[in-house]
Amino acid sequence: MKTSALLAERLRSHRLSAPARTVTDAADHMLAVQSQDFTAGRWALAARTRGEPTLSAVDRVLDRGDLVRAWTMRGTLHIIPARDLRWVLSVTAARQRQQAAGRRRDLGIDGAMVDAVVAAAVPRLRDGGLTRTEMFEVFTVIGIDPGGQRGIHLLSELTLDGLICQGPVVVREGVSRDQRFVLVDEHIVEHATPDDPLAELFVRYIDGHGPAGAADFAWWSGLTLGQSREALSRARARVTEVDEGMFVSSIRPRRTPSAPEVFALGAFDEYYISYADRTAVCAPEHLALVGPGKNGMVRATIVVGGRVIGCWTHASASLGSPPELFAPGADEEVVRSALARFARFLDG
Repeated sequence: MKTSALLAERLRSHRLSAPARTVTDAADHMLAVQSQDFTAGRWALAARTRGEPTLSAVDRVLDRGDLVRAWTMRGTLHIIPARDLRWVLSVTAARQRQQAAGRRRDLGIDGAMVDAVVAAAVPRLRDGGLTRTEMFEVFTVIGIDPGGQRGIHLLSELTLDGLICQGPVVVREGVSRDQRFVLVDEHIVEHATPDDPLAELFVRYIDGHGPAGAADFAWWSGLTLGQSREALSRARARVTEVDEGMFVSSIRPRRTPSAPEVFALGAFDEYYISYADRTAVCAPEHLALVGPGKNGMVRATIVVGGRVIGCWTHASASLGSPPELFAPGADEEVVRSALARFARFLDG
């Protein structure tokens, strides 16, 4: 498949050249957007939605329970439609536990500790939920030190158990980066039940990320390559092969003529990070400049014609500072316009 055709298809499947009608529609289409950087995760949805949704508009969708944030795959936080959380974890939880098992043993996390946390936290969670700091206070009261990532691993374990997720955004001055942990059974009113969750996960990945193949799905989902090939086998009738081993959705969104040509995408954006091989969207010599770096960070990117041409930071965009472009030649005015859209997203 020619690179130009692949990039055009990915821009469309990512809802960048074919933005969704609402933030909720964008989230449904993408299924899960990486969101350990909470601001970036919310911007990922706004950037894929018509018009200019603001941060407060995305937060309202989270507050009313349509979307939640949880460790859905790879031990990483994602924003996901609430109704899809349970079945996605039915596919990915076991693999996430397997990958985290050694670290959790080192932290002394076992069944007895998890049971103690559940007994102490659940009564408190029933009264509107708790922030992460408040959850850690609960752990401390019962003699469990949340330091050294123990607290985070315990929160993840309760999420993989299907007990909790992150829901309403905590009101703060400026940009809030905190949510309340809430009980899934109280917060989520509807759960989707696909006939074949493994196949459904592959189809939904291709819907929001194609053209892509089994190796890409394995990276994104955190499942083994064997599991990913099984997912493809079971989903093959529901996707369209456009090149050997490369698939797109059988029903693709229609491109929008008025969609931007330049995108300022946030840190860890799905457009860059969701593939085993990222050289289609970023020149090999620039991959190290984007990340993941030694600190695990993946920088926010400027995308022109489907290719990453530079990086920026959330803080610098809100101050109107110039991005770091890898080579001259980009239309600086159009790039500034893309960054200004993010600034308006924050400011409302």
